[in-house]
Amino acid sequence: MSTKAYIGLGSNIGDKKINLGQARVLIEDLEGVRISEMSSLYETSPWGKTDQEGFLNQVIEIETELNPLELLRQLQAIEIKLGRRRQVHWGPRNIDLDVLLYGREIIDQEELKVPHPYLMQRLFVLVPLAEIDSELEFPDGSKIGEVLTRLTKSADTGDLRKL
Repeated sequence: MSTKAYIGLGSNIGDKKINLGQARVLIEDLEGVRISEMSSLYETSPWGKTDQEGFLNQVIEIETELNPLELLRQLQAIEIKLGRRRQVHWGPRNIDLDVLLYGREIIDQEELKVPHPYLMQRLFVLVPLAEIDSELEFPDGSKIGEVLTRLTKSADTGDLRKL
């Protein structure tokens, strides 16, 4: 049985558009994974560690037969294959692949937390998520529109530009 999951893609080193494209190809090539929807690309300000180049971000919806930890491991293998080096927390990276949501599951393990711990604070994933599914409901019952409204009213949300 397959599960719908959402993956966040980001890049701020090298040819960002090519980096995201290569990652999508490798994700689509995974056994038991099919990309079902893709958001537009978004230019965004860095989040967390702000003294670096801006990012290109995207969210994809997949149908997967992989369990959540196996999906995470496969995504991390893709990051390594594409040359990602984890040197600075929230630092520059040619590719970043995050499991944002996995069905309606709540997962709290050392290796994987779903929904992604910072999901509700990041416009660069919420806006593309809403583009894919404007009626999306999170595992806690909150709706994407409500979360976006609350976030845009209460925080400095940084720059976000749809390409």
